[in-house]
Amino acid sequence: APGAIPEHPRAEGKNFIEAVIDEDIAAGKHGGQVVTRFPPEPNGYLHIGHAKSICLNFGLGVEYNGRTHLRFDDSNPVAEKVEYVESIKADVRWLGFDWGENLFFASDYFEKLYGYAEALIKVGKAYVCSLTLEEIREYRGDFHTPGRDSPFRDRTVDENLALFRDMRAGKYQDGEHTVRLKIDMQAGNPNLRDPPIYRIRHAHHHRTGDTWCVYPLYDYTHAVSDALEGITHSICTLEFESHRALYDWVLQALQDLPADVLKDTGVELPPGHPHQYEFGRLNLTYTVMSKRKLLQMVNEGHVEGWDDPRMLTISGLRRRGYTPASLRDFAKTIGVTKNDAPIDMAILEEAVRTDLNEVAPRAMAVLKPLKLIIDNHPGADDMVELQNHPKKPEMGTRQVPFSKEIFIEADDFMEEPPKGYFRLQPGKEVRLRGAFFVKAESVDKDSDGNITAVHCTYDPTTRGGNAPDGRKVKGTIHWVSASAGKQVPVRLYDRLFSVEKPGSERDFLEDVNPDSVTETTALVEPALGTAAPGTHFQFERVGYFFVDPKSVVGAPVFNRVVGLKDGWAKAQTKS
Repeated sequence: APGAIPEHPRAEGKNFIEAVIDEDIAAGKHGGQVVTRFPPEPNGYLHIGHAKSICLNFGLGVEYNGRTHLRFDDSNPVAEKVEYVESIKADVRWLGFDWGENLFFASDYFEKLYGYAEALIKVGKAYVCSLTLEEIREYRGDFHTPGRDSPFRDRTVDENLALFRDMRAGKYQDGEHTVRLKIDMQAGNPNLRDPPIYRIRHAHHHRTGDTWCVYPLYDYTHAVSDALEGITHSICTLEFESHRALYDWVLQALQDLPADVLKDTGVELPPGHPHQYEFGRLNLTYTVMSKRKLLQMVNEGHVEGWDDPRMLTISGLRRRGYTPASLRDFAKTIGVTKNDAPIDMAILEEAVRTDLNEVAPRAMAVLKPLKLIIDNHPGADDMVELQNHPKKPEMGTRQVPFSKEIFIEADDFMEEPPKGYFRLQPGKEVRLRGAFFVKAESVDKDSDGNITAVHCTYDPTTRGGNAPDGRKVKGTIHWVSASAGKQVPVRLYDRLFSVEKPGSERDFLEDVNPDSVTETTALVEPALGTAAPGTHFQFERVGYFFVDPKSVVGAPVFNRVVGLKDGWAKAQTKS
């Protein structure tokens, strides 16, 4: 393809961008420096695709002992908010990265961007166009149809300067004029067909207030800002590949400005000419990666907000209970490529499952309780000792009350079990996690024949779940004391969309999974009744859970982060 990135020798285990950087360093390019940037527009909250870009750009800064700038592309005051700026800062920090002193805004450069535009007008490389945006699109053509010159393309320099200055002075309404680069309306790449670089927007800006009513567009702002900051490797997603020719044209046009024009305009040459590289954006199954669609879901109330734990925003993932390490590991696992191949949601879920398996203490919780009455128990609560993590003795142990009446999961008992069922059944022993062997003796039923309680006997010599006579049992089930356990609200989250490609065959909102969240009550170990917001647990044999950061202290609400296994794939296979 025109303008494609040339292939570079790839070092073992390195992606193509790292190979480029290694080659540049070896050649002494950029003085051996590596300066990257993450340039979000503050018009919404960041999502999992941005997390990949953050990990790539900031990761390269760390890897090559360089620096990474956080630069807000705040050139569209209509859609931007301070709320979004602060949320983006919080997301980058939460992922484990820091920009240090390198925090920038496109609005920092508004005066310079305006000055460069005037200079381009003075040398005949830009002009003020009075076509409407619809007419500009029509005149532009497409990949199959050449463009047509604007009837305003041949305005004189003096006319253009006067109009541009009047635009800045607020003498025209939104859409009345634009400033366009004068490149080539017959260019094979439509991005070079006199692209607009300035528009009129009478809107209050979150940083500059009402100072400006003309604002630069992204392609122009992006290129100039990179050069002003001395970015060495400008890394974008693949949809910007066809924009690279414009990126280079802008920077070369500025480098070619005569000294007298620069002096007269009051601007200096930007210090560098970065190169743009593109990588495949993240396309994750069972989600949407469009800020517009995410904003629509928030505004129309399909979710409870940007941080709804079903949302694949970084704030939603954080509230759900995903960890920074899991997202960094996910980004590393999927790698950096030159294509937009879809990534299975199961890979993201496995990343958090793997991380939490190492760091989450274990606990017991029952979501569908069935009462177990231990008939030969003396009555007073006993205390049993359980490990907080089976493979990490340094995480210590805990004391859990064991009572005459306990609750187990309803699925852990069957009166007439099939072959291969190793949980509780009449006449057979199972192990209660960390406690004793029990044997089911009889059941209580209601008038409809439903089992309401199971009567058992236990062997008090099997404390800790081991028999002194060496006998073995095949089943181990979890439990919670009926008298000492605490009831807590639990949200069981699932994928927000029920199909791999939401919106591919109908409106994406019709693909929302109606079972994406189920609210229920669980019975948990006593200590979990006051678990602190922001703490993780593995509910043994159930899944990984996180105390919602919005919980009231002393009244935890548990969000299911992910199951112990990929239950979604299993369910889809069955269906």
